[in-house]
Amino acid sequence: MPTIKSKIVDFSEIRNLVSKWKSDGNRIVFTNGCFDVLHFGHVSYLAEAKDLGDKMIIGLNSDASVKRLKGETRPINGQHERAVLLAALQFVDAVVIFEEDTQEKLIKNVEPDFLVKGGDYTIDTIVGANFVMSYGGKVITIPLVENFSSSIIIKKL
Repeated sequence: MPTIKSKIVDFSEIRNLVSKWKSDGNRIVFTNGCFDVLHFGHVSYLAEAKDLGDKMIIGLNSDASVKRLKGETRPINGQHERAVLLAALQFVDAVVIFEEDTQEKLIKNVEPDFLVKGGDYTIDTIVGANFVMSYGGKVITIPLVENFSSSIIIKKL
């Protein structure tokens, strides 16, 4: 799994990687989430997001962050396992685990060309949207695939 694990990048290293990618002319796509139970809806959303640019970075909420956001019974899968599953997707170029409750610090570090979130968000509710738009970046929402969510899957189980 060295190829997969090499895509899991520390916060302190992502800026250098992004600088290299940008100097090579690549457009950076950024999205984030818990991705607790990876499912069809996630994969569809991430594939569509990747089509917007050349390199895709996923900000992944740490276990502690997920617990604060979703409650004591979450996450179902640990941050390492979630990161490996995301990194295994061919269209994902980097996964960065962040400890904060929001992705704002990571977005400011990455300065993506495209900030992407699911259709359950609006531009005014997307953390980091104003920052990305301030330098000409684009903020995009992608419609969710109905009936697919980690919460729905967990309830079924």
